[in-house]
Amino acid sequence: MAASSSSLNFSSPKTRLELGRRPNWSVPNFVKLRRDPSKIKYLPSRLCVASAANGGGFRNPVVDGDGIIIVDHGSRRKESNLMLNEFVVMFRDKTKYPIVEPAHMELAEPSIKDAFDSCVRQGARRVIVSPFFLFPGRHWHQDIPSLTAAAAKEHPEVSYVITAPLGLHELLVDVVNDRITYCLNHVTGEKEECSVCAGTGKCQLYN
Repeated sequence: MAASSSSLNFSSPKTRLELGRRPNWSVPNFVKLRRDPSKIKYLPSRLCVASAANGGGFRNPVVDGDGIIIVDHGSRRKESNLMLNEFVVMFRDKTKYPIVEPAHMELAEPSIKDAFDSCVRQGARRVIVSPFFLFPGRHWHQDIPSLTAAAAKEHPEVSYVITAPLGLHELLVDVVNDRITYCLNHVTGEKEECSVCAGTGKCQLYN
């Protein structure tokens, strides 16, 4: 059962999710980092999402009747928007969640409203909006909550949750390092262009 938004303390470090229908809220303490990163000893356990490598840490709360929207910023470049579709397919195949939809915050379709409507048509009784953004900013703090609230007005029987962005996940270290390694191998002629750079000629050594 979804928690009531009136029972949550949005200033509490334990508040990891922004619940729907509360667009005006303050940034939770858990994203207010200390000035000296070298002293942030609690990052792996408090700011990094559980992973298979560390044994999880909590149960998977996604249940039947949940629809997931993965939303990025959106681009005027068609190829960039299509990459989100590819990621959603990868995500759906790996997690086996039956209802997963892509959405773009702006500049392209499907919109958050389109994705929300699609989830409901497929039987979702709760919609989980997952921002495909690295860090919390204005889009996470204002724009996505506002657009989601507007979409949800047409479905008063459906609850929703907006999760935190990717944030400081230790697996992102591997992702960034893999990207650097692959691009350097491409620059030296050992690898073909990756799917991100393919056809752009952007990945090269500049003098």
